[in-house]
Amino acid sequence: MYGSDPYNPNNSFVPAVPFDQPKNIFRFGEQAIWSTQLLTASSVLDNSTERLFSTAIGGTGGGFTNPLSISETNIKEGGRVPSGSAYDVFGIAAQVLVSDGTADAGDFDTPVDTQALTGDLLRVIQNGCLAWDFLQTQVNICPVMMAGAGGGAFGSVSTGNAADVGHMNNGNGNIWMYRKHPVALPGSATFNVLLQFGSRTGAIGASNSVAVRVALLGYYKNVIEIG
Repeated sequence: MYGSDPYNPNNSFVPAVPFDQPKNIFRFGEQAIWSTQLLTASSVLDNSTERLFSTAIGGTGGGFTNPLSISETNIKEGGRVPSGSAYDVFGIAAQVLVSDGTADAGDFDTPVDTQALTGDLLRVIQNGCLAWDFLQTQVNICPVMMAGAGGGAFGSVSTGNAADVGHMNNGNGNIWMYRKHPVALPGSATFNVLLQFGSRTGAIGASNSVAVRVALLGYYKNVIEIG
């Protein structure tokens, strides 16, 4: 039969090949986006709420008085996914950093190796909670303890010759959440992540400041015009 496929046992017609070629293609990839909130020395955290992903790189906000650098955030527009890409979040992590300054003047290179600093670490990860903020809708995510390795503070500290050696942390970036059902962030949507504390949190110590960096790990999708 004319037009039939000799390799098809049913001898059916070969489907027609379209003359029109695709006008665009989709490009997928993985990317992390992050934002940081500074909690200065002596800050009372009881019943407080901080808003992350509001300040873009080079801007001033999130408790900082100096422009944010790449270690604090990588978003280019407050409350928006970079490059306007559709973004599906499948992981979230929270990292607690300690500065040797009482405000935005120190470096975040201080080891958590004293009772006071370990107390500040536990204050944040055991009392803080994360939530999505989509304009008029808020959705709880999880306690900070679960956004990472979970379970409290990890590490070891030893004291010798009047010097403390070691470092405590809360997992430093291990992800949790949304691995089965990602959260979709359309490129045109405005979002924030809230860092909320309960009524039994207390205050950051008087000698150091603490920062909380929240990272979202997900897939992005771009449309590429080809014709």
